[in-house]
Amino acid sequence: MFKNLRLSGQRLYGHWRRRSRRQKILLLAGAALLAAVVLVYGWLFADLPSIDRLQAGLALPSTRIYDRNGQLLYEILPPEGGRNTALPLDAIPAYCIQAVIATEDANFYSHPGVDVVGIARALWINLRGGEVLAGGSTITQQVARNLLLDPEQRLERSLRRKLRESILAIRLQNAYSKDDVLALYLNQSNFGNLAYGIEAAARAYFGKSAPELSLAECALLAGVIQAPAVYDPLANLEAARERQHAVLDLMADNGFIGTETAEVAKNDELQFAATPFPIQAPHFVMAVWTQLQRDFPEQVYTRGLEVVTTVDLHWQQAAEQILRAQLYRLNNPVFPGKVPANAHNGALVALDPLTGQVLTLLGSPDYFDESIDGAVNAALALRQPGSALKPFTYAAAMNPAREHPWTAATMVLDVETPFITRRLQSYTPANFGLVEHGPVLVREALASSYNIPAVVALEDIGLQTLVELLKNAGVETLAENTGIDLAITLGGGEVRLLDLVTAYSIFPNGGYRVQPTMILKVSDHEGNALYEWQPPRRDTRVIDERVAYVITDILSDDYARIPSFGRHSALNIGRPAAAKTGTTTDYRDNWIVGYTPNLVVGVWVGNADNTPMTDITGVSGAAPAWNAFMRRVLLGQPELAFS
Repeated sequence: MFKNLRLSGQRLYGHWRRRSRRQKILLLAGAALLAAVVLVYGWLFADLPSIDRLQAGLALPSTRIYDRNGQLLYEILPPEGGRNTALPLDAIPAYCIQAVIATEDANFYSHPGVDVVGIARALWINLRGGEVLAGGSTITQQVARNLLLDPEQRLERSLRRKLRESILAIRLQNAYSKDDVLALYLNQSNFGNLAYGIEAAARAYFGKSAPELSLAECALLAGVIQAPAVYDPLANLEAARERQHAVLDLMADNGFIGTETAEVAKNDELQFAATPFPIQAPHFVMAVWTQLQRDFPEQVYTRGLEVVTTVDLHWQQAAEQILRAQLYRLNNPVFPGKVPANAHNGALVALDPLTGQVLTLLGSPDYFDESIDGAVNAALALRQPGSALKPFTYAAAMNPAREHPWTAATMVLDVETPFITRRLQSYTPANFGLVEHGPVLVREALASSYNIPAVVALEDIGLQTLVELLKNAGVETLAENTGIDLAITLGGGEVRLLDLVTAYSIFPNGGYRVQPTMILKVSDHEGNALYEWQPPRRDTRVIDERVAYVITDILSDDYARIPSFGRHSALNIGRPAAAKTGTTTDYRDNWIVGYTPNLVVGVWVGNADNTPMTDITGVSGAAPAWNAFMRRVLLGQPELAFS
């Protein structure tokens, strides 16, 4: 074998010696060239990502939460990345498209992905302007760099990275149309402030959707792309404005707009969002977010869910305004001698009693006010309800299945009466103001919220009967409380406002329990439905429909409540409506829950730290806010009678 190798080497050497000097040079040059080609090819193409990886580089889409009318409430940010919502190219304003093309790639529609002329043009513009006004990379190159190259490679400032980027751009251009590439660029570019894409940028900086952007706003956002940290208008408005003017000039130079139009846009006043990605209805959004994490734990951060909720943002905003105004009046009395109420917090829940849809859920008048613990959701916090549970006590007493059911005309003695609790202790309730009324009918006792008759009714039906009724209606916390006793009907237990409003739904809807719901529809960003709310089956009757009507008739009887509330109190909203207030003995909690045939609304007023208010009852603290809200949201709707 070695002999054969030696002979082969000798023959090759002989061939080499017989060649001329010119031939030897050409052979060496060819070999060197081939080696160089192999090296360059490996240098450029080794580990070059496939175009098929494009989707993997896309920013994760945000989960967007909307109100029932399609108004955006909040975007949930993926754990790693920023907010992103892709729009079709035809939904993006022409001004935004033109601003990006004029600034980043004027020859976008005429080059094959790499633009030698454009690079020269950008160099000339930048030299003339003394700063970087136009980029050298084409839009296609930028898409290739941002979506195909690894983060470490994107940051390289080297000839190799530029050439590899150009190769990928040409491949990308061969695989996708110009419009597809442009849409990718506009939907994936980093605009700063955790906004990826034109839609997220529009909401981050201007608090609006991209289709609503003006020429001036489009030009400003197009200028941000090149250096979001430098041209962030929320941090450096002057630099952002200068960049915007340069973009407008480039748009005019490229014939997209006239010079006069550019000058007008330069002087347009920009109205920025108060905060990047403001949150609407924060307590409600947080409750929905919690439900999404439970029901869609993986998709909520990876599939860009579109979530349509039950809440009405206009109602929510009305509740916030009304509750703030009521708290201000309570703490700033105009009548001489009236002291401030020391009431700083409140909550409001509005529910459709037929469907269980939560139309409003306000956990406090200001989510971001730490002085009142505004982030605490008082609509879901446990508080003592005062007399707000009395209607359920009387409803249980009126159950036709009992041997001796009560009626609205049953007479009860409203006189000082000692009771024996289940702990064998003496308990003697007293009315508000320590006034007794002697023999009274149940109608007056409930409508005027007398305490003693309510305890008489509870002793007659038994504590467990009331607890079971409330549990079946939606208030389950009392069933878990082993310390409750006869005082429960006067508020001696803790409930949540949302649960109490849900329970009150049994009165206007004929006695059926409803399940409170906050989500109407969930779909992924491609439009595939993952969940859709269906009307509930009315098959769980909690109380007889006749009892529900009698309780409603009592709670809407303005004459029967005159002894306690007088005529034309805040419980009267000018249309058929029933209402019941609640006040704890130490003024720590004010309540009212009231309803029409198609709406139940509950209001709580108090302090999150449980400090007492000053001489404020349910009718003076919570009821005015309930009254104003009911009148506001029902304005223009037909008056409905209870059936």
